[in-house]
Amino acid sequence: MRWGGFFDVERLVSRIGELEHEIALQDFWTRPDERRNPVIQELKSLKNQVTPYIELQSQQNELKGLLSIVEDGDEDSLGHVVREAGELSKRIELLEFQKLLSGPEDRNNAILSINAGAGGTESCDWVSMLLRMYSRWAEDQSYKIETLDLLPGEEAGVKNVTLLVQGAFAYGYLRSENGVHRLVRISPFDANKRRHTSFCSVEVIPEVDDDIKIDIKESELRIDVFRSQGKGGQGVNTTDSAVRITHLPTGIVVQCQNERSQLKNKATALKILKSRIHDKEMAKRFEEQQKAYGEKQEIAWGSQIRSYVLHPYNLVKDHRTDHETSDAQGVLDGDLDAFLEAYLRKTGSSGAKTRPQ
Repeated sequence: MRWGGFFDVERLVSRIGELEHEIALQDFWTRPDERRNPVIQELKSLKNQVTPYIELQSQQNELKGLLSIVEDGDEDSLGHVVREAGELSKRIELLEFQKLLSGPEDRNNAILSINAGAGGTESCDWVSMLLRMYSRWAEDQSYKIETLDLLPGEEAGVKNVTLLVQGAFAYGYLRSENGVHRLVRISPFDANKRRHTSFCSVEVIPEVDDDIKIDIKESELRIDVFRSQGKGGQGVNTTDSAVRITHLPTGIVVQCQNERSQLKNKATALKILKSRIHDKEMAKRFEEQQKAYGEKQEIAWGSQIRSYVLHPYNLVKDHRTDHETSDAQGVLDGDLDAFLEAYLRKTGSSGAKTRPQ
């Protein structure tokens, strides 16, 4: 395996050694956070980048060793080596693709929120369809999904929902989903079977690492408690356990009502708040960088990114990449990989170069 196609692994390994030596110094853990944390974060990031390549190189060397001792005519052993080489090739291809996920937060868990647009029950039903789509996709990736907040629609569907998607590169893959998603179909709620258009907004932010320090003063928060509006069960909606937190300086509002414990809901809401403040700060820095470079790229956070047409034909089209498929039901069943890959390949390592559209 030639590492030149990826990056200089030897240089990164050398840098890891330097950082580990620095951390081993006697005074390292007595340093202020602002001097200590960047070193820890850089070491963690470099190890995350290098470890998969070293593991693949080790597997390649093992295969070479096996091949060197396979005797002529030993078809079983040769077939085993060929199968292992095929699996190794697939892992290398995946790693090449994951090179696109090199943004500073691409490896993080993702906090994904879906909110109904105008349209009442139609939009609420569209939220529930997207919730199912992302849940199916995450399950296919062996990601863990946790519902942090869910508000049912008045008649059907879901008004808004917030999920925590846990797994390596969850944010790197899902950041392409930021924006407005449009559905065109014959409404199941219309007795006259007319065609309706529904809109939902999707927001994806990275869950911040615990070692990233974000200073939130208690005096800057307004905390409200209320009774859960979910379907209940085991006392969830019989006490004022739901928590809503407003960050006064930024106007960011988060809430959590999935736990019976008010303290647990508050802790989860604070974690979401930290992630959103961090994401807002990153967006601000990006805008400042764009101005500094004289670029006039529009950051259209609310722009329509994808259309899902179920009538009069079947089509799902991403308006940023022009990738499309007639298998609309497959996409709604969670087959999103082609759309995510098209976005990543078009934007490149966009976690470092651009904000999600």
